[in-house]
Amino acid sequence: MKITRVLLLFLIVFYNCKEEHKTASKLPEQQNNVIDLKYAEGFKVYETNHLKTIEITKAWPKAKKRYTYLLLTKEQAAKTTYNKADYDGVIITPISKSVVTSTTHIPALELLGVEETLIGFPGTNYVSSQHTRERIDHGTVRELGKNEGINTEVLLDLNPDVVVGFGVDGVNKTFETIKKAGIPVIYNGDWVESSALAKAEWIKFFGALFNKEHKADSIFNRIEHDYLAAKKIAKQAKYQPTVLSGAMEKDVWYLPNGSSPEAQFLKDANANYLWSDTTGNGSLALSFEVVLDKAKDADLWLSPSYYTSLEQLEDANALYTNFKAFKDQNIYSFTNTTGATGGVLYYELGTARPDLVLKDLIKICHPELLKDYTPYFFKPLN
Repeated sequence: MKITRVLLLFLIVFYNCKEEHKTASKLPEQQNNVIDLKYAEGFKVYETNHLKTIEITKAWPKAKKRYTYLLLTKEQAAKTTYNKADYDGVIITPISKSVVTSTTHIPALELLGVEETLIGFPGTNYVSSQHTRERIDHGTVRELGKNEGINTEVLLDLNPDVVVGFGVDGVNKTFETIKKAGIPVIYNGDWVESSALAKAEWIKFFGALFNKEHKADSIFNRIEHDYLAAKKIAKQAKYQPTVLSGAMEKDVWYLPNGSSPEAQFLKDANANYLWSDTTGNGSLALSFEVVLDKAKDADLWLSPSYYTSLEQLEDANALYTNFKAFKDQNIYSFTNTTGATGGVLYYELGTARPDLVLKDLIKICHPELLKDYTPYFFKPLN
């Protein structure tokens, strides 16, 4: 009887200790926001008892679902109790193998010094970065096909620690296949942000993902400082040149609306964008006659679609020659600044470096203010 009582007491103590250990290992409910965001609204980073979570609050324009990802070290993964169903992905860190799916993601990897983790990319010909191009040429970064149809066989063979994707509506069968194979897919919504600095601040998203928070914060602070300093210089201009943008596609002329990041760039460059008083989502869609009536005498014409020369522009539509900017050869575009395989550098680096974009526009609009500056993206059409 005495032995039975001792055994019963032992089992009770053992069971209670075991329950305490399990309880201690569970994720605490209280969360603390650990990354200070000044502009970006599409993600948040939390930390509880050294366990980090990334929440994507706006993965695409009309997204209703929030996506939550748990980041664990191998040691934490071995001893932490959590409900996998509570998360849209569990990412084991440090990340040694990654796949990204947009050229806008590549500058963040390079700025943080983690580009060596990149092992696959869909549409490698679009990559402009010289360093990443060398890795592609050496076979270190594999071709994964196209974004809308990633070669899942190659990707699953690469077995990355994480895939950084982007979505337009939440329907992506390829991503679902990848997730079912046990590879986490985390959404990046930098392109949804409404301002240039908000887009650039997504480097902090990559900083959290790769445990480079302090470096990401320092990089962004420098970019923000240079952007605001350039904006201050632009205010010194005595004249605001009038600006036209876009070009015809079939019978419709598409231009940025006045509340777009493109229009904000022009405002910060102290230029008079002729459609700055418009608002809304997406581009403006106007007739040629409406645009000609308002912008016939515009001083500058920026980003005329994909056209790379004045001759090409005139061949596409002889009516373009009616604009003063065409006659004066004051048309500027970023389409001629490309990488070795034709990828447009602006589409890759412009999001990460809005300070360079703004300086380019100030140089074009007010060349006297930045005498020693050479535009990085924009060049005049010849």
